[in-house]
Amino acid sequence: MKLLGRINSPEDVRRLSIPELACLAEEIRGLIVEVVSENGGHLAPSLGAVDLTLALHKTFDSPRDKIVWDVGHQAYAHKIVTGRREFFRSLRRFGGCSGFPSGSESEHDCFIAGHAGTALSAALGFAASRDLKGGDEKVVAVIGDGSLTCGSSLEALNNISGITKNFIIVLNDNKMSISSNVGAISRSLNRLISTQGYNRLKALARSAILGIPGVGRGIVKGIGRLEEAVKSVIVPGVFFEELGIRYMGPIDGHDLDEMIRAFNAVKSFETPVLVHLVTEKGRGYEYAEKMPEKFHGLPPFDPATGEKLNGGAEKSFSGVFGSQIAEMARAEGDIVAISAAMKSGTGLAKFAEEFPDRFFDVGIAEEHAVVFAAGMAKCGLAPFVSIYATFLQRSLDYIYHDVCLQNLPVIICADRAGIVEDGPTHHGIYDLAFLRGIPGLSILCPKDARELRRMMVAAHARRVPCVIRYPRGDAGDFAECPEVEWGRGQVLREGKEVSIWGMGRESLTAMKTAEILDRRGVSARVVNVRFIKPLDVAMLSDDAGRRLIVTVEDNCLSGGLASAVRENLPGGAGAGLLSFGWGEGIIQHGSPSEIRSAHGLTPEAMADRIGKALAG
Repeated sequence: MKLLGRINSPEDVRRLSIPELACLAEEIRGLIVEVVSENGGHLAPSLGAVDLTLALHKTFDSPRDKIVWDVGHQAYAHKIVTGRREFFRSLRRFGGCSGFPSGSESEHDCFIAGHAGTALSAALGFAASRDLKGGDEKVVAVIGDGSLTCGSSLEALNNISGITKNFIIVLNDNKMSISSNVGAISRSLNRLISTQGYNRLKALARSAILGIPGVGRGIVKGIGRLEEAVKSVIVPGVFFEELGIRYMGPIDGHDLDEMIRAFNAVKSFETPVLVHLVTEKGRGYEYAEKMPEKFHGLPPFDPATGEKLNGGAEKSFSGVFGSQIAEMARAEGDIVAISAAMKSGTGLAKFAEEFPDRFFDVGIAEEHAVVFAAGMAKCGLAPFVSIYATFLQRSLDYIYHDVCLQNLPVIICADRAGIVEDGPTHHGIYDLAFLRGIPGLSILCPKDARELRRMMVAAHARRVPCVIRYPRGDAGDFAECPEVEWGRGQVLREGKEVSIWGMGRESLTAMKTAEILDRRGVSARVVNVRFIKPLDVAMLSDDAGRRLIVTVEDNCLSGGLASAVRENLPGGAGAGLLSFGWGEGIIQHGSPSEIRSAHGLTPEAMADRIGKALAG
């Protein structure tokens, strides 16, 4: 009988021998590949974290012991062995298993983990609370290596040793940002320092040497200097030790015996400790091992070939952005591009290859990316900063303080705006609510590829702070695109009774809605908003004489297009206002089409509501 069918809780994992755990790891990898190939998801990082997950659950007692995940797409194996084996098959489906740790799913998910850099601070909060309450449970923070570039991670590291003496960090290093030295010397050192006997012997020896009259203290000081010198050469952990965090590693993150021995050892340490594990992204699946970046997060694919099932035929906004900025850079020497660890996801891979001196990947550090861009703009360059809309939220203060207060020509391209399959941690639907209130910031929303290209050119020529906001996926052209006139919308279709204002790609939704209304005898005008800020107030005044104004946006209604139109409608306007977008409450995960259907944001449902509003 296969082992996985017997695993319903971490207690079942703890009963297994190490050879059985190794077999279980392969079964879990098979399930992850099967499910992600059908549903999409984060494959390579999840495969790389299977063994360390089993070692953690073999050693620690979840949920009593707290395992706090950073970059939650490491946690697929954790979900599978904590009672969600069959539920995992509904990964990312509407109403199904979340792609990230979720307390609503399981008590074993003690903290949400959709954005990087949160685990150390959150886990330190757990540890401090435990210490105040007199508890003895263990607290383990599992941090992906890229997350150490987050300012929040560094701030937490600076505080750990001053707050608690009982804290375990597991560093999942997939050979991208931390040294990957794994060899006989490091392994033997870890076996030595992980034993209680070694620690007792070291303490006894220190006491004995200090007792030597006249010279003891000098000998101890000399030994300490020698120990640090040796560590700096063969152990890449001096940085952590200087922060008061004991370092152990590097350890093979796929050697279950080695990891379990290390985890058992650190449970008794009376000092914060970091266990450095070196793992392989995509472990156990050939295509993901060879191309870990491509298989980091992906849509459904054929597991036999590794190819996407949709064939990748659609023209994406990210791809258009990447080709356009490269074209502009060939003609304009002042253009530079900045990414926050999303070079491929934001379409900048080809730009980085063609212009290596003008491309800057700052890691998972969105705040730094914005201020860094501001500094370059102050020196006469024209920086384009590409950040997912959900992560742009981290940069709010810096967009205001460092870019807009100085009126610097930083162009922020907010990718993945709108709802996405990953769910509430990644929906890019809240950015407009804070961006619209920032003085001096222009906000542009292209409807298709041609318009994105023209907006990038116009923003570069304008030399003011700008955000260009666009969704994930299809950017196919569907209507004429005149030259961009700053602050002016575009009428896509004329009509007399209703005016439907579509934001960005939602102009296409508005057009489809208008076609349905036309078949029902309702004449609808469609406006491609183009600019959320400055809004085309003149066009809005023209529309105020119609019976109804409708707004459509892939954003929360509070603070977005609906709010902008309401705030700018002329006094005494006779038109009613009907708005479509995302209301209060958390929008769960699922395919965008499923979510839209559930919330009445399809052209058919919108036409029905518009018809009722006109009849009422």
